[in-house]
Amino acid sequence: MDSFLLPAMMAAVVSFAVTPLVIQLAKRLQLVDDPRKRTHPAQVHHGIVPRAGGLALLIGFILPLLWFLPLTRTVIGLSAAAIVTVGIGLFDDRKDISPYIRFAANIGIALLIVLSGIDIPFITNPLGGILRLDMWHLALPVLGEISVWSSLFAILWIVWTMNIVGWSSGVDGQMPGFVVIAATTLGLLSLRFNIHDATQSIVTSLAFITAGTFLGFLPWNFYPQKIMPGYGGKILAGFLLAILGILSYGKMGTALLVLGVPTMDAVYTLLRRLGSKKSPVWADRGHLHHRLLDLGWGKRRVALFYWGVSAILGAVALTVRSQEKLFAFLLVAVALAGFLVWLKYFSQLSKPQDPDSG
Repeated sequence: MDSFLLPAMMAAVVSFAVTPLVIQLAKRLQLVDDPRKRTHPAQVHHGIVPRAGGLALLIGFILPLLWFLPLTRTVIGLSAAAIVTVGIGLFDDRKDISPYIRFAANIGIALLIVLSGIDIPFITNPLGGILRLDMWHLALPVLGEISVWSSLFAILWIVWTMNIVGWSSGVDGQMPGFVVIAATTLGLLSLRFNIHDATQSIVTSLAFITAGTFLGFLPWNFYPQKIMPGYGGKILAGFLLAILGILSYGKMGTALLVLGVPTMDAVYTLLRRLGSKKSPVWADRGHLHHRLLDLGWGKRRVALFYWGVSAILGAVALTVRSQEKLFAFLLVAVALAGFLVWLKYFSQLSKPQDPDSG
C-alpha cells in the first residue's frame, strides 16, 4: 500500500502547489468567469473567478504519472488524451465554444484512448454470467485489428462519464470531492487484484494519483472558491474515472454506483430536456445542485451532500456483489426520484436559507 501512497501524495502536493500559479496565469490570460460579461444559465457564483483549473489538475496528474509509472502504450495513450482533453478545456474557458463542438471533442478523445488499446471486452451481467463484447473484430489499415463492439461500448462509456461528472460540478468543491472518493474506491478495488495480476498495480497507481490530484486541488475550489475546474478540469475528471472503471477489471458497475447521484441527475436532466423539446447538450439551471440551492441550501452543504452520498455508495460498492450493486443502484434511483419530486412540488413549504446559498 505504501508504494501507492507516495504517487498519491506527490500528486496532491504538486496539484496544491501549482494551483496558485495557475490562478495568476488565468487572470493574466483572461481565462476567467465574469458574470457581468458572460451570461450563463447555470452560474451560481458572484464576482470574477478564474476558470483554468484543468491546467493545475493536468500538471498534478501528469508529473507523478510519468515519474512513477513505466511508459507503456496505455500510459502514453492516457497521457496524450489527458493533454488533449485539458487543451480543449482551456480553449473553451477562453472562447466558450459550442456544446455540439465540445460533444464532438468528447467523442474524439474517447476514440483516441480506444485506439491506444483500451476497450471493454466484456461486462458482468448483474443477473449472472458474462456478456462478451469482443466477438466481432475488424481489420483496419495502419490501426490493425479492433474489436468493434468493445470499442463502441468504451467510447459510449467514456463520453457518458465525462458528461455526467461535468454536469455535477456547478458548486464550489462539489466535483473534486466526489472524484477523490470515486477514484479511491476504484483504487481499493483494484488493489484486491494485485496479487493475481501484476498489471493491476499500474491501475491502482492511476487511481490513487487521480485521487491525490483532485484532493490537492480541492482546498482552492472549496467555498469560497479561488478557481474553478473549468471545462478542462470537469471532463478530465470524468475521463479518468471512466478509464479507471474500465481498467479495474471492468468495474464500471462500481463506478456507476459511486457516481449514483451524478448519474441519476444526468438521466433526469436528459429526460427533462428532451421532454421539453430542448437540446440535451445546452446548459440550464435545472440540475440537482441548482434545485438544492433554490431550496436554500448553502454551497458547502450541497458539496458535503454529494461527498457524503458518494462515500456511502463507495463503501457499499466495496462490500457487495454485482447483483447487489444493481439493487443498490436502483434504490438510489428511486430515492433520488422521490427527492426530486419532493423538491418540485413540496419544497416551497419551507425554505431556510444558508448564508452561502447565493
